[in-house]
Amino acid sequence: MYPFLPLRSRGFYPGLPSDQFSDQWENPRDVFSVLLILGGDIVSRALAQLAGGRVTPVAFSFGWVAYAVTAVVSAVGENKLMPLPDCACKVINGRSGYARDNSSWVVGRIMRDFDTWMDDGHPHGSIRHCLDDMINERWKQDRDEAGNGAAASQVPKPTMVGLCISVYRARDVNPGSPGFDLAYCTGFGTALVQLGIAAIPCVIHGDWGIVLVTAVGITLSFMTGALPQWATEKWACRRHTKKTIILTRGNGSQHAIVIIGDGKGIDLEDLAAGQTNVDVSASSTTRIAITILAAFWILLLITAAGIQHHTWYLLTVGGIGILQNIFVAGWPRFPKDLGVPLEFEKVIGKPKVMDALFEVEEEYPHVGRSMLDTFFPGKLRPGESRRWDDLEKKADAADEERKRSRAAAQTGPSSPEISHTQPLTS
Repeated sequence: MYPFLPLRSRGFYPGLPSDQFSDQWENPRDVFSVLLILGGDIVSRALAQLAGGRVTPVAFSFGWVAYAVTAVVSAVGENKLMPLPDCACKVINGRSGYARDNSSWVVGRIMRDFDTWMDDGHPHGSIRHCLDDMINERWKQDRDEAGNGAAASQVPKPTMVGLCISVYRARDVNPGSPGFDLAYCTGFGTALVQLGIAAIPCVIHGDWGIVLVTAVGITLSFMTGALPQWATEKWACRRHTKKTIILTRGNGSQHAIVIIGDGKGIDLEDLAAGQTNVDVSASSTTRIAITILAAFWILLLITAAGIQHHTWYLLTVGGIGILQNIFVAGWPRFPKDLGVPLEFEKVIGKPKVMDALFEVEEEYPHVGRSMLDTFFPGKLRPGESRRWDDLEKKADAADEERKRSRAAAQTGPSSPEISHTQPLTS
């Protein structure tokens, strides 16, 4: 009979997972280093919002290491730092009618945030009042067509009708000077709060590792946003333009924004070309700088992975930072805070798009005609075609008159000729 082989006793510890969970929640390890490689897209958008000046207060947060590596790929492979716009829109030349798709972050944000900054943010401004009048006029028309009785009372109020065209004039602009709005100022406050929280374990326990990582992270984030390439790409256009440019989301949109250059503003048609302009490609200096910064970010990640105690403070620092990044990335900004200050002139709105374009053309020659192909790409009615022909002739005649007046002003009054046969006087 063979002897029984001895079996190793195996312990049964049902409380082991709970102990491990408890230890992890009391002092999380390796979590911060993992979180640092998540959320790079949020950091990219926050930088695009605030970058352009000497200081870009985007807080140190989770995602910076991932962004730093992505930025190296963008700078070396794509020759740019600015991300693509997150709002599609059309940019139309108010003279030629040529329309292009926007590729500028600044122009996209101006269009995206228009509902916020129109009327300077006032809830009862002239643009909103015009919209209400248009909606009420269409609603009344719909109820009249439905007849009297219960059918008319059941007609829903429309939420969008016709076309509302807001006209602005550019003011003197100084690109590279981002506005000091709430989104900009939160970065400094967040950095101070982060340093204060990181200093707690240093003061209480003498653990200076967390405050060191936080201070280096804030320094690297501010240095990344201070690269001159940001301003070069963000405002890659000519200055002091006289062009009239129209911004709109396209056919079927509620709003169109007419911006008259007046020799003061930046060329938004140039800006719409954005990062496709070869003149703003990242320089060798930018590529080297962004690569060195990415190396420092990776070193910071390795250093942060070695922190084993009081890690909740470090997680709190990163959590506050990512909240600031999310806030900045989504915060609606006024055009002046994006480097494009504008002055409101008037609003033109009609329940029918064609009527709105006619009225704009009457007051601003060539502007209404420039939007015609965008909002009416098909064939026009005979009466509409005749009216557009008349308006075009009127606009051309006005142009010719201005040219003659300008030529006469440049020539000046002709001086009388002296006859050579006249005797000379002593």
